[in-house]
Amino acid sequence: MITKRLLIILFSGVTVLSCCSKNNSNGNNDPNPSVAGNPVETNQPNAKYKPAFAGQTRINGVKTVTPYKATVITDALSRPWGITNLPDGRLLITEKEGNMRIVTNTGATRKPITGIPSVNSDGQGGLLGLCIDPQFLSNRMVYWVFSENVTGGTLTAVAKGRLSDNETSIENAIVIYRANPAANSTLHYGGRILFDSSGNLLVSTGERSDESTRPFAQSVTAAIGKIVRITTGGLPATGNPAFTGTGALPELYSIGHRNPQGLALHPTTGDLWQSEHGPRGGDEINRVQPGANYGWPTITYGIEYSGEAVSDIQQQNGMEQPVYYWDPVVSPSGMTFYKGNQIPEWQNNLFIGTLSGMHILRLVIENNRVVGEERLLSSENQRFRDITQGVDNALYAITDGGRLYRISRK
Repeated sequence: MITKRLLIILFSGVTVLSCCSKNNSNGNNDPNPSVAGNPVETNQPNAKYKPAFAGQTRINGVKTVTPYKATVITDALSRPWGITNLPDGRLLITEKEGNMRIVTNTGATRKPITGIPSVNSDGQGGLLGLCIDPQFLSNRMVYWVFSENVTGGTLTAVAKGRLSDNETSIENAIVIYRANPAANSTLHYGGRILFDSSGNLLVSTGERSDESTRPFAQSVTAAIGKIVRITTGGLPATGNPAFTGTGALPELYSIGHRNPQGLALHPTTGDLWQSEHGPRGGDEINRVQPGANYGWPTITYGIEYSGEAVSDIQQQNGMEQPVYYWDPVVSPSGMTFYKGNQIPEWQNNLFIGTLSGMHILRLVIENNRVVGEERLLSSENQRFRDITQGVDNALYAITDGGRLYRISRK
């Protein structure tokens, strides 16, 4: 017979306290993956659009049953934006204003690394996503995305450089790629970067927000509103899809994106997944196929901030549907798949930092469909900018408020 005590343990919400004493457990070692419940979103949507298939939005909620804890290991960062692992388990973090720092997994923070080219940190710009070379132990190369001042405004740029042996500077920093055209806008840079399995770089770029630049998301002659795939030298990667149209750019991997701030590779399938900011509603999770068109601004489940329609249609042949979308928005940013063994029920789940949502999303995915959603750390009142899995199998998340969280089994 199920006791009252067991029901309380299974269904109680997650409470995470402040600072280093923040321990949290829902107190059950049951290997059953999750406890299902009603959808986590209860607010009215902005639009009355009908999803393309069941489960595309407002899927049933789930709750983690394995005891875990969340700890703030430092709150001394300044608007961190990107986070990645060094081979020894320390973390390399970018800060929006233009700094890059090394932080240990106990929270010890080093001085800013010098040698980073200047950034334009106005609006949504700054020093953005980063990754290290798969051969970092031998070449010490770091790659990052930033907003660069150029003739005609600003653009999303990719740079690389070598982390010095004493870890105080980036040596021989060079810009390897610029996503043209430039725009007089400080919005929608995209900004994530990662290596694919072939040793090439995948980079997300935003369409820069303005109504004048928005149509470029559908243009194969422009690199904004896209995912591009380039070599470590910034050239189009071999094997990229061939888009039709005169002047189609050879670096394009997918088109029709608005402001993609999250990229992650599925641990078992190797598929590229992406998070994307919609306007008022219509935030998306996409499984990105090479050569595919993800629709913005021709199709969308969001509306203009004014309340007017962006488009009269939400589905069109030749344009991909999001695997999942939110309305109202949660503003999904950096994300990672969990492939550790500390919390077995999280295996291959997608974890996403949210900005306006102020929580970490956990999505349970089966057969390329979302089958469960959970909101973690929602009591923290933090804008979660990025999240990664550490060498120690814990999750590490950074917030606009300067915090670095470690989330691990209790």
